[in-house]
Amino acid sequence: MTNSLNPQAGRSRRFPLFGDTAASSIQVAAAVFGIVFLLVGIAGFIPGLTTNYDQLTFAGHHSMALLLGLFMVSVLHNIVHLAFGIAGLAMARTPGSARIFLIGGGVIYLVLWLYGLVIDHDSAANFVPVNTADNWLHFGLAVALIGLGLLTGPKPGVRP
Repeated sequence: MTNSLNPQAGRSRRFPLFGDTAASSIQVAAAVFGIVFLLVGIAGFIPGLTTNYDQLTFAGHHSMALLLGLFMVSVLHNIVHLAFGIAGLAMARTPGSARIFLIGGGVIYLVLWLYGLVIDHDSAANFVPVNTADNWLHFGLAVALIGLGLLTGPKPGVRP
């Protein structure tokens, strides 16, 4: 029940993932990122959304498949997106684990961005695989995930 005199009114949302409990904004953020990662993982296996689909390999820089014609993907890369999406949905169930997913996931993407900057994209070290577009997407994801994890919802140990 919404009460305009209640400062907490409207801050939490009902979300099917959480059953009968109200979801905090940090939980919703983690769930949304989880859903997006699941969709990206699925899209990487769909010809048309993925160009050069016939050149999709399990892993490595030899995979010339491009999600949306821009981002390098492989079977491994798609599986990582699917796993990350499942983790996001699973960890969205509580505010604490949602925060861990967002900040931890952001750190992982920050490391992946740095990795993509230093490796030779035509070498065996590019096993994920990544290209320049992937690198900058990873940087943007790192900033967004860490930012949401730090700025969304109450801080640990603080009661609303």
